[in-house]
Formats: sequence, C-alpha cells, structure tokens
Amino acid sequence: MTARTGAGPLRRLVVLRHAKSAWPEGVADHDRPLGPRGRRDAPEAGRTLAASDLLPDLALCSTAVRARQTWELASAQWGTPPTVRLDPKLYGADVPELLAAVHETPPEVVTLLLVGHNPGLEELVLTLAGDSLDDALDEVRVKFPTSAIAVLTWHGTSWQALEPGTALLTSVMVPRGRMR
Repeated sequence: MTARTGAGPLRRLVVLRHAKSAWPEGVADHDRPLGPRGRRDAPEAGRTLAASDLLPDLALCSTAVRARQTWELASAQWGTPPTVRLDPKLYGADVPELLAAVHETPPEVVTLLLVGHNPGLEELVLTLAGDSLDDALDEVRVKFPTSAIAVLTWHGTSWQALEPGTALLTSVMVPRGRMR
C-alpha cells in the first residue's frame, strides 16, 4: 500500500513523543515531570524541528506535565512559537482519540505538531503510514522512544480527510541533548 496523493496542499503531521520523564515517589502519572535526560533532550527536539524546517502552524499537546514541559522546552528554541492547544483527551489516548483530535484541526494549518504519549503515538504513526521512505516504518515498529519525532506527509484539503494508510512516513528522528 502506498500513500495516496490527491487534491489539496501537502500537509505534515509531526508526532513528538514526550521526553524522558522522572518517576518521583508519590506523584500521580499525569503529574510526573521530565527527568534530567528529558530536560536535555526536549530542547534538542526543538532545535531538530527548526533545523529540519518542521516548525508547526499549530501544536496539540497532552496536559500531562511531562508533555507540557517537552513542548515548553522544545518551542523555546524557536523565534515565535505557534499556538498550542492543551488537550486533556490526549493523555492516554488511543488511535481513534488521537485521530479525532487531529481531525479537529483547522484547514489553514499545513503543519501540525502532536505532543503526547506511547503507546498511542506509535500506533497512530503505524496506522496512518501507508508507506515510508527508507526504513522509517521498521524503525517505528522496533521502538518509538522518548523524544522521538515522526513526520507524516499527505495531500488533503482538510485534516478530516486524513485516514489510516493515507500518509507517507518521511522521517523518524530521535534527538538527544548533550551532557553538560
């Protein structure tokens, strides 16, 4: 199966798994912050997105602390971050819930960034990708680690037209920040 080409602009869905979190005792899962590695990797993810010309027009972000901190540290690397929508439904979301959130995206958005959690994000990428460049699909099937970025492209007049198997997975990147 290959990605479908059709009417409409080339749209990009950039999927960013939150950076590595800490596991403090007595803290609810939703409230877990980034750990030291996550605080290094999240800004590197932002720099990678900028260097790859993948800055979004809109970001959808889980309300979990680790996802919000990933967004804040990544977007701080850009001159003017786009609008972000914090969505509590993205926390623990499965593919239908994630796809429903993507389908609500306004048609003027060409590049959408989705910041969230596994296993939902990995499953979303595998569901939407009808094909990939290089070995990108195999990489995601093996592992979609913290701070991983997957880029899906497709042609469409609206985000509601994005359906399983209709996108091309063009790249998978795993930015890692340097130790200080």
